[in-house]
Amino acid sequence: MTDSRPLLLLDVDGPLNPWLAPDEQGPAGYGTHRMRPPGWEAPRAPLLVRLNPAHGPALLALGCRLVWATTWRDAANTWIAPVLGLPPLPYLDWPDGHRAGPDGVHWKTRHLVRWAADRPFIWVDDEIGPADRHWVAHHHAGPALLYRVDAAVGLLPGDFDALAAWAADPAPDGGAAGA
Repeated sequence: MTDSRPLLLLDVDGPLNPWLAPDEQGPAGYGTHRMRPPGWEAPRAPLLVRLNPAHGPALLALGCRLVWATTWRDAANTWIAPVLGLPPLPYLDWPDGHRAGPDGVHWKTRHLVRWAADRPFIWVDDEIGPADRHWVAHHHAGPALLYRVDAAVGLLPGDFDALAAWAADPAPDGGAAGA
């Protein structure tokens, strides 16, 4: 039996870690963490990461198949998931060389569409733009929601409501709806 739940392809920096928040504490409900994930050079100060532990249960309640779609890759399972109370999740293993295409499509877009293989998906990221919506609408046969989050505030309660509504009834006509 196959898993028919929509995929939720989740970025870390922006949606979960509001890295553009104006103060070090971040928005209400967030804790501040200092992390040294792989690739973070030893002489550099630890990476400031703001996380809201309420996001883990809220993500699990969506009923989607959660997948990391972040440059943290598997390190998100070591550093991010435990703080949020999430189990280890599958992750997209990006190719090297993160560059936007000449058409303005984000470097993640083509890879995640290929990985989704026409399954319904939600992509939550702070870098989604109109070119990504257009590209997904023309290259992904299944329903898709491209959900842009403000990197200064991260995911908010209303965002979870919107994600839950879409996950409960993905748009049957395909394309790339978006927020």
